[in-house]
Amino acid sequence: MSPLVLSVVLALVSAVAYAAAAIVQERVAASASGPRYAPLRRPAWWGAVLLNGVGAALHVAALAYGPLSLVQPLGALTIVFALPMAALFVGRGAGRRARHGALMATAGLAGLLSLTTGADARSLGDGQRWLLTGAAFGAVGLLFACARLVGRPALRSVFLATAAGVSFGAASVFTKAVAGEWTPEAPLAEWTALLVLSAFAVAGLLLSQASYRGAGLAAPLATLTVVNPVVAAAVGVTLFGEGFRYGAAGAVAALICGAVAAGGLVELTLDRMGPAQAPPPAGKGPRGSDGDPARPEIGQGVDVGAVSGTRPDLEVEMRSRAVAGRA
Repeated sequence: MSPLVLSVVLALVSAVAYAAAAIVQERVAASASGPRYAPLRRPAWWGAVLLNGVGAALHVAALAYGPLSLVQPLGALTIVFALPMAALFVGRGAGRRARHGALMATAGLAGLLSLTTGADARSLGDGQRWLLTGAAFGAVGLLFACARLVGRPALRSVFLATAAGVSFGAASVFTKAVAGEWTPEAPLAEWTALLVLSAFAVAGLLLSQASYRGAGLAAPLATLTVVNPVVAAAVGVTLFGEGFRYGAAGAVAALICGAVAAGGLVELTLDRMGPAQAPPPAGKGPRGSDGDPARPEIGQGVDVGAVSGTRPDLEVEMRSRAVAGRA
């Protein structure tokens, strides 16, 4: 088997491992009533952590045998594998709009990454590393604060998944920096970068777990899949001296691919925020667009009956046509 073929196989298996980990994380988030960020008492969550570790190791191995321009776009297939795997193994199919948005996001990301090149890349200086660390942690903190402020689960999920993507993207940058500077003679010379890398990786894992709570699988996974390499590519262009193929034409094509990926993410978010569906037939519970049980939110005109106990913070909007008994 040639090194190029081996690299493709490793990258595809890595994407499958990441997809399986995302499915397990979403199932844990959907069924857990405990901690949102780290359900340490759930064995399934530790299985997801193991799958993420396997995916990361396979991705690094693929980079050792093949070029970055080939391996990174193949990593975008995670969302493509995750949707049919979820439908096949756990019966969690996605709606047509969600599938269309996921394909748009994946195609835009793959096109963007295929245009980047690592030629003439340089190493990061100490000042650039601290600047990157501060900017990334600041962005993650801001996104986390926004997630705490919004009320809709779909928007909260997107903010948390974006924060996770920034964390993983920064971890990828430090992984590249450590790999470029590491030598057997001084294995701990990059210990500060290793600590920062570990902090970003753990933060990304916890934030990604929280992003699946009440939001399904497609939207948070697609957001994470897009934001992670885009952040890494942006840092590569600005700090590592990397660029786009084909000069100005490649830069324009990269902007178009980025717009396509962003459009896919918007479509996925709107799919999760769509209006409630008509009441289902008797004996069947309401279902969301991706197969999840429908979760009415405040402000959507939900009809409710008597509520026992005192709920001073409960906001209810009653629709006149529902009170009148019309369908």
